[in-house]
Amino acid sequence: MTGMTARPLPQSIDETASLLESHDYLASRSLATVLFLALKLKRPLFLEGDAGVGKTEVAKVLAKALDRPLIRLQCYEGLDISSAVYEWNYPAQMLEIRLSEASGATDRGEMENSIFSEKHLIRRPVLQAISAPAGRAPVFLIDELDRTDEAFEAFLLEVLSDFQVTIPEYGTIRAEEPPIVIITTNRTREVHDALKRRCLYHWVGYPDAKQELEIVSRKVPGCNDMLARQVVAYVQKLREVDLFKNPGVAETIDWATALTELDRVALDPETIADTLGTLLKYQDDISRIQGGEGTKILSEVKAELLAAG
Repeated sequence: MTGMTARPLPQSIDETASLLESHDYLASRSLATVLFLALKLKRPLFLEGDAGVGKTEVAKVLAKALDRPLIRLQCYEGLDISSAVYEWNYPAQMLEIRLSEASGATDRGEMENSIFSEKHLIRRPVLQAISAPAGRAPVFLIDELDRTDEAFEAFLLEVLSDFQVTIPEYGTIRAEEPPIVIITTNRTREVHDALKRRCLYHWVGYPDAKQELEIVSRKVPGCNDMLARQVVAYVQKLREVDLFKNPGVAETIDWATALTELDRVALDPETIADTLGTLLKYQDDISRIQGGEGTKILSEVKAELLAAG
């Protein structure tokens, strides 16, 4: 990071949207509004939506735009305190005990203070997020919270209430300045209402065709204009099909990038069949689209774009 203090927070909804856009994130008016309010009110922002719609990217872009560290807690089943919050450097502690015994040290209290000291404390993401100095509070991304269990969710509720962590052997560590908290979930399970009440909420949906085309133009600048239009229109129609997993914006960008690398300037059935693996991630979906349904969608896309001029 470039300075001792972070850049000032945006002072309006328009400024928030412009801040994100300056780093190529095109936010809807509603997302810019709730993000502005979360920053203004110092409340966590809870982003829910399908995978690949840009929830995680909000935190990444915000950290860059505000010149703040990004601390990411990637959630998964079985995530516990030692992985998420802190743990002690046990080998180093044992070595210090042996060295102390070898030197003849007998003061038990002094030895405990030395063993359970800062130099042996391993700070995991939660503790890192609340340990930053004032003026450099990070963006704390709690990604895919729905993958954890309810016990960890309950612990997190306590952390978000007071922004402090108590370590029995060490003491309580409080945030000098609360981090900017972004929580994401793909809604594989419902998160408890008690945690949601601590946050401002926003559902992140798929962008419309115009917005997605602008995203592709920014993220894949070498993509042919006609190809970009066809790719976006094709993906928009795919999302209307009953697939196991709809392609997200990230997959649209990947597909447009792959087709550009292959020097394609337009879609055709053979190219679609050969590159569907960059867009769809389940074989049943791929098999379905490689059949007659994919060809039908392509015909509709070309006819609609031709009619639109």
